[in-house]
Amino acid sequence: MTTRRHTIGTACGIAAAVCYGTNPLGALNLYQEGLNTPSVLLCRFGLAWIIIALVLMVRRESWRVTPKQFATLSLLGMLFACSSASLYLSFRIMAAGVASTILFTYPVMTAVIMVLFFGERIRISTILSVLLALVGVLLLYWSDTSDTLPADGVALVLLSALTYALYIIAVDKSKINLSAYKINFYVLFYCALGALILSVITGQGIALPTTFKGWFYTGWLAIVPAIMALVLMVYAAQYIGSTATAIMGALEPLTAVLIGILLFGEPFGIHLAIGIVLILAAVVIIAVRKTKTQ
Repeated sequence: MTTRRHTIGTACGIAAAVCYGTNPLGALNLYQEGLNTPSVLLCRFGLAWIIIALVLMVRRESWRVTPKQFATLSLLGMLFACSSASLYLSFRIMAAGVASTILFTYPVMTAVIMVLFFGERIRISTILSVLLALVGVLLLYWSDTSDTLPADGVALVLLSALTYALYIIAVDKSKINLSAYKINFYVLFYCALGALILSVITGQGIALPTTFKGWFYTGWLAIVPAIMALVLMVYAAQYIGSTATAIMGALEPLTAVLIGILLFGEPFGIHLAIGIVLILAAVVIIAVRKTKTQ
């Protein structure tokens, strides 16, 4: 059973990373449609919340929770809402691919927090996998020609990375005994509420898509990097732990690069090939280590 849980958790971690890595695909297309950041976030999370609510109804699963569970779910919701909002705001300031690359600092943050505050032992395999993944990510954007990155954009992405790391750890350590659907029913509610709060803070009104293309990418953001990524990430964190789940997030910037190559005709060179190999190697190392320790 342990091996089966590891296999399922690993598969969920990989799939969650790939799903979450498609965020720029939907967000940038909606920005091109004229929607502002609060509108994109509200459309994404509002639709996702409605879908999850319908799923709970079909499953005949109650939305009721205990006060302690509600407190934990509120924390999870606020962390993920902050992570998503800061990432989407960074897309307005800097290239989405570069932002997605910087976001990958969250596995390092996760590992450090686990060591400093939860007594997790530092393993050579963990250090090696993090280093391989970071070098791989750097190689993915070796050809970036910008002289400097905007400080506010970098700060937003680092905030997104930190809150995402804390979210993964909270899912792992809370041991909350609820289905992934019920967990994300509350998480998505807080994310939609956060979008409304962001609208008030920034003074930007909420607008809905007016074209089929706009609604298509709204549905994409609601289903793929929201519902699918969140549900899969919950299973991954519960089955294989927060550190392993975070390191598998190396596939997120890899997904962004592949989207650029396959859909937008971006060039493919030797540095990209080596970077992809290193990232995949990092994921394999952490997956094999978890199998041996279990």
